[in-house]
Amino acid sequence: MTGPSKPGHLPRRLTGVVSDRLQLAAFLRSRRDNLTPQQAGIVPLAGERRVPGLRREELAGLAGVSTDYYSRLEQGRQANISLEVLDALARALRLDDVERAHLHDLAAPRMQHRRAASIRPQPPDPGLLRVIGMLDHVPALLIGRRGIVLARNALFAAVYRHPLRPGTSWTRFLLLDRDVRARIDDWSGAARDALAGLRREVARYPLDRSLQREIDQLRQADPDVRRWWDEHRVAEYSSNHRRIRHPIAGDMEFDVELVVSPQNAEQHLVIYTVEPHSRTARTLPLLAAWGRDPATATAQAAPDRTSAIGQGRRPGPVRARRSYPSIPRGSSG
Repeated sequence: MTGPSKPGHLPRRLTGVVSDRLQLAAFLRSRRDNLTPQQAGIVPLAGERRVPGLRREELAGLAGVSTDYYSRLEQGRQANISLEVLDALARALRLDDVERAHLHDLAAPRMQHRRAASIRPQPPDPGLLRVIGMLDHVPALLIGRRGIVLARNALFAAVYRHPLRPGTSWTRFLLLDRDVRARIDDWSGAARDALAGLRREVARYPLDRSLQREIDQLRQADPDVRRWWDEHRVAEYSSNHRRIRHPIAGDMEFDVELVVSPQNAEQHLVIYTVEPHSRTARTLPLLAAWGRDPATATAQAAPDRTSAIGQGRRPGPVRARRSYPSIPRGSSG
């Protein structure tokens, strides 16, 4: 939770801050709808239930507040919320640590001058830039707020066959590019994780109008994105496993790790690590050998050649005036 100007001091009542009570209300409703009486450990109140989740009066009772008070929270009409009530709601809704922090940020966003400063253009962290410059053997990407690309190496562009130049949106590319949808195994899971991280940013930077515009455009562009966004799922950006069906190199397996600088927690260095001696590890040097920016070089291959190499068959002639090394055969992983 964000505190006042004096370090270590926490106000007993959260007042005098710019807040978006409608976002808080929507988050509370979404968590209440997803928690059944059985999961909450209570006996359901008598009467017909219109939704499987808790009723307002049931959640109010669990949190130790009146039904009228809680109703005002869900209607966005309660201006001041005590820390005790927030903690009681978090316990009653069985929120995890990330959801609890999100609830506190929605109830008491950063002071306006701090949030305004936080949405200025951000230069790449010098330390993370030096690290990415040393990673020429695995794909690496440096992203900042709103998923903006700050830097990437050539292998990252090769794996996704897209230039992803600094200043472009990695989030928009991941969510809306049709080729990416087809190539990332469990793309829907990756997309939902990205949206959950983006929603976490909204609570941290409610004055970031560029972030709000980006979300509005993403929701309007795709019905899946709109539906997943309205789930109000929140998460921190985290490590994960990713399998990519590269049209030339075949299936590639990565463990995606995140590195954050202690000096700049808003920037994430994303590193696609591989198992030693795996097919993916043997393939990456060949991708790197196809040129300084192989994303454009591989695009010159004809579709039939792309499909043939991906399946381990001998490719036919191509229009590109470039010789390509063969991809190692064997099972992926």
